[in-house]
Amino acid sequence: MRKIAAATAALILAAGCTKHDPILPGQRTAIFEESAPTIIGGAIENLPMTAVGKSDAECPYTQDASNTIRNGDKKIFSGFPTNNSVKSSQSPVCAGKYVIAGLTTGEVVKVNPANRHVEWIADVFRPSNMTGGASVLDIVAPIVIDGDAVYAGGMGEAFCRINLGNGKKKWCAPISVSAPFVIAGPAAFVAGTNGTLYAVRTSDGAIYWQADIGKCNKISYENQVVVACKTKINAATGKTI
Repeated sequence: MRKIAAATAALILAAGCTKHDPILPGQRTAIFEESAPTIIGGAIENLPMTAVGKSDAECPYTQDASNTIRNGDKKIFSGFPTNNSVKSSQSPVCAGKYVIAGLTTGEVVKVNPANRHVEWIADVFRPSNMTGGASVLDIVAPIVIDGDAVYAGGMGEAFCRINLGNGKKKWCAPISVSAPFVIAGPAAFVAGTNGTLYAVRTSDGAIYWQADIGKCNKISYENQVVVACKTKINAATGKTI
């Protein structure tokens, strides 16, 4: 299921894995089915001039490596700490009166800070990782909210679009993500941990194109051009400029 501290992890794994975690409260989404990336090819149409990325809107909540979210000194959510995680600085994002956060256990949570109620939890990792397929499931890339869609990518081989209202996953693509990504209308531009930049169709998670960018953790988008570190790429075609 996930790597949580010592005895707790052993007890959970011994009990067997299901697609619905019984520990954390709140309704949760089923883990997506195993699948290979679908490459559809062709140029992307109707790309905007600018993209949506990490929100700069004020959000007063903080998050620590033990998956605890606070409003100042007040604790509003307590997740489980993990033995295996990467060093990172996670920040929750605000969506109206709610807080959305990615955890080191490979989950995205929506919390009402007024009453600490967990509205929903979505698992963002492939099913094979429930049985020890990955030692690190962290969601370290900033979560992006675009309208009623929450986009989240984790290191457990999943990049997902989640419904903001009910937490249901519309789709997940089998891409391991640790770097910030951007959403540009019909496409999400995502740098995988394997050194590949993916143009993911936001309607269904299919991949328009992929390009080799090597080790890069900085993606930007403007005027239909994606810049991956120092590499400029035509966003519509995936060709290097």
